[in-house]
Amino acid sequence: MRVFVAIDLPDAVLAVLEDLQDQLPVGRLMEPETLHLTLAFLGDQPRDVILVINEELSSVRATPFEVELRGVGTFGGRQPSVLWTGLRPQPALGVLRDRVRSAVRMAGVELPRERFRPHVTLARFPARMRGDELHRLRNFLVHFGDVALPSFGVDGFTLFESRRTSEGAIHDALEYYLLDTGSMVARR
Repeated sequence: MRVFVAIDLPDAVLAVLEDLQDQLPVGRLMEPETLHLTLAFLGDQPRDVILVINEELSSVRATPFEVELRGVGTFGGRQPSVLWTGLRPQPALGVLRDRVRSAVRMAGVELPRERFRPHVTLARFPARMRGDELHRLRNFLVHFGDVALPSFGVDGFTLFESRRTSEGAIHDALEYYLLDTGSMVARR
């Protein structure tokens, strides 16, 4: 199973992000039900390892906190590949990510070292964009680059399975973990 750990976004935030996506003149929009804030991508894992991951994640403890989405940007340099919305710096988010990654390592899964750039992917772009598409994207970025988006409380995180289909990825929540107690709430 292809799995990852992420923070699910509340419906009110999803609605605002959908409105923002509607303003985007180019690219393939991510479906609202797939929008999330990734804490750790675990790749393909056997079911028995996922059971151990689940057990370790259930022991993660952290205090609930608030995050604020802020601005939009792209990854990919001169030929952007992804449009994202970022987050205002929030130390508690980094702490949670570190604890999740530690729990996953305790389950025997090696994760690559990588800089944490918290974001929500809003759209993907083709490998080569035409000049007029790049121009429209630049105008969008100028207009919405510093857009303030709603803040929301984070009181838990989710272990997701990601299934690839011809119409894009489908994310199924496998388990939900509450932050204040670290307890697990089944979502099956």
